[in-house]
Amino acid sequence: MKYELLMPRQVVFGWGRRSEVGTRAAGLGNRVFVVSGSRSLRASGILDTLFQSLRSAGLSVVDLGTISREPEVEDVDTMVHQLRSLCGGVAGDIVLAIGGGAALDLGKAMAAMATNTRSDTVLDSLEGVGKGYQITERPLPLIAMPTTSGTGSEATKNAVISSRAGKFKKSLRSDQMVPQLALIDPELTVTCPRNTTAWSGMDAITQLIESLITPKSTEITRALSKEGLRVAIPALRRACDEPENRPAREAMSHAAFLSGVTLANAGLGMAHGVAAALGVNCNVAHGLACAVLLPTALRVNRQVSEAALADLAPLFDTRQWATTSAAADFVVESIAQLGHDLGVPERLRELGVRKEQIAELVPTSRGNSMNGNPRPLSDSELQDILEALW
Repeated sequence: MKYELLMPRQVVFGWGRRSEVGTRAAGLGNRVFVVSGSRSLRASGILDTLFQSLRSAGLSVVDLGTISREPEVEDVDTMVHQLRSLCGGVAGDIVLAIGGGAALDLGKAMAAMATNTRSDTVLDSLEGVGKGYQITERPLPLIAMPTTSGTGSEATKNAVISSRAGKFKKSLRSDQMVPQLALIDPELTVTCPRNTTAWSGMDAITQLIESLITPKSTEITRALSKEGLRVAIPALRRACDEPENRPAREAMSHAAFLSGVTLANAGLGMAHGVAAALGVNCNVAHGLACAVLLPTALRVNRQVSEAALADLAPLFDTRQWATTSAAADFVVESIAQLGHDLGVPERLRELGVRKEQIAELVPTSRGNSMNGNPRPLSDSELQDILEALW
């Protein structure tokens, strides 16, 4: 047996534990730069309470504002410029990101670029499109506080950054970018709209399954993936139908965190590769794209992943299966049924994708996620798959 496991330095998980943010942050520095991902956090008073907790612990607070979309190159550059203009990036400074995956990714990128000053733009450090600049200096300490249960960004080593003009969605990546503290309070997800709960939940399930069946998985990541799926599969419907159901919300937050750990250590696959392309080319929300793509990705990889998929059958039904093949088929169709029950569209055209855009999706699907797919897909095969899904 042989494996490595990269995780946040500290994980604080539990209902209502956002109240500990002040004392937890005080152990990391004395000035906190805050970026948030939802205007409702400000309107509901949650941010004010958060700021009070930080100030009561003796920290000064700098509110850098809110991000309401998946972060783009310009968003990162603007925030980093604002931070540096306040003499940020020195010892004692902390970045706190609270929100969905977009806010957490923006926070991670800010924390990294604040100390890595070789360039004025994050573009130069993005995989595959920049100048190849690496994160050589330790980023500012980062506190990640998710308010959705999906991306697992509170546990990952990358920040996904987009460009509409450049038509790309690429990662800023370094082992040093894993948050110092993941403070996960499932109570923060209670106010998520049903669609956000469903799509982010399917994103977590997609990450757990793709990191399970990728050839890059290890014994420890497979165990964590199975644990995440064990709690997420029965909980997601309940979280959507009963938004204040505490056990369901806790289960989904737990599963989302585990999905971040597994993807950071094992990688992903086709669903996430194409989801990135749909985001850049067609402005499709990431979680929704993953939810639509997952059944197709499983069918594409079903033959080479039969045993791993068959092992998941008891999560959906306790009956005994005559063959491994039958159990694997049942899992694929059960995932498709879960999406149907949650109202996930089944066709790309239902997402606003035009048929002539499919050719553009193929090259922009290539990247780190697609590299983890259980079997290689040629451009022509991928185009055929997407045309069939259209």
